[in-house]
Amino acid sequence: MTTGELIREKREMKGFLLREVSTQIGIDTAILSKIERGERKATREQIIKLADILEIDKGLILTQYLSEKILYEIQNEDFGMEALKVAEKIIKYGGTNNK
Repeated sequence: MTTGELIREKREMKGFLLREVSTQIGIDTAILSKIERGERKATREQIIKLADILEIDKGLILTQYLSEKILYEIQNEDFGMEALKVAEKIIKYGGTNNK
C-alpha cells in the first residue's frame, strides 16, 4: 500500500470528504486528490498533519513516506542499491555524513 492509498483509505473510513481534509491541512482539493493517487508527493509537514487529522500512526506513515522518497531517488540508478547499503552503514554506525 502506498502512502496515498493509506491516506485515501483512512479518509474514506472516517467519512471525510477531500475538501474537508484539504482545507484542514491548507492545500487545494486537487492537490490532495493527486497525493492520494500517487501523482504528487506530499511534504513531510503535510504527512504529519494528515496523520493527526486521520489518526494514522505517525511512525507508520512517516516510514512509508520516507521509503517512497528513497525509492524515487534510487530506483533507476545503476548503483542505487549499493548507495542504499552505504547510507544504511552510515546511519547505523555514524559518520561525518550522519546528521
